[in-house]
Amino acid sequence: MAYPCNNVPARVRPRPQYLDTRAAGAGRARARAERDRPLGGDDPAGAAAAGRGLEAGQALVDQSRSRLRAKKRRRDRLIRLARGRPNWAFGFQDEVWFSRLAQPSLHAWAADGRLRLATHAADPADREPKALACYGLWLPEPGRTLLRFVAGRPVSGVTRAFLGWIAGRLAAEGVRVLVLIWDNAPWHVSREVRTWIREHNRRVKAAGAGCRLLVCRLPSKSPWLNPIEPRWAHGERAVVEPERKLTGAELSQRLCDHYRCQLLPPLAQQLP
Repeated sequence: MAYPCNNVPARVRPRPQYLDTRAAGAGRARARAERDRPLGGDDPAGAAAAGRGLEAGQALVDQSRSRLRAKKRRRDRLIRLARGRPNWAFGFQDEVWFSRLAQPSLHAWAADGRLRLATHAADPADREPKALACYGLWLPEPGRTLLRFVAGRPVSGVTRAFLGWIAGRLAAEGVRVLVLIWDNAPWHVSREVRTWIREHNRRVKAAGAGCRLLVCRLPSKSPWLNPIEPRWAHGERAVVEPERKLTGAELSQRLCDHYRCQLLPPLAQQLP
């Protein structure tokens, strides 16, 4: 017995279509699904911008997911430990450059289109640095930011000076242990800094007074795990000056006023 489908010419017979058994990828075209169309998606307009948040995750493709989760769990465990013990504190540390020339991205309404802040021109006669390097520590509880500007750039010797200042200040406030959460910058993981922290903790333990530093390193290329990162952008926008270029003293004072901290002399590199 001949079936009708056998009599249909091959050129009009529907081609077999296969189900995609890969992981969910809603809205994305399969490879070779449409040969005349480049790979893309059928998402609504503007949806591509939301997908850009994956770029940071794609940068971590060379790292083990289990390793990332383990480091994040350790950070969260140490935060819970600090919250549950008296005279303990936890803080997020980072460094930043505040430019005197570049302007932050701001949005404003205007009749003739979008307004954009222009970068200040560099003056050859201006001997001040074009940007100020700054060390910062954000203490979520009680919601305080401590800043120290740097005479130069972040290096291991300056990091030691900043840690010594932080430990002394918190010890005077009754803090016995600080859970210090920071990234893997070279001036954080250098042998000089690690040796200084180890010797500092030994001195504090032997003396029975002072503030020990319990370091927690964040995974590489994971700024979203450090809440102090977006606070830098907020500070840049708060102290912006569209009309003229700020001096170094003006910029540092405005930043300290914004973060509600005392302006202290800049840190200098300490020799080992």
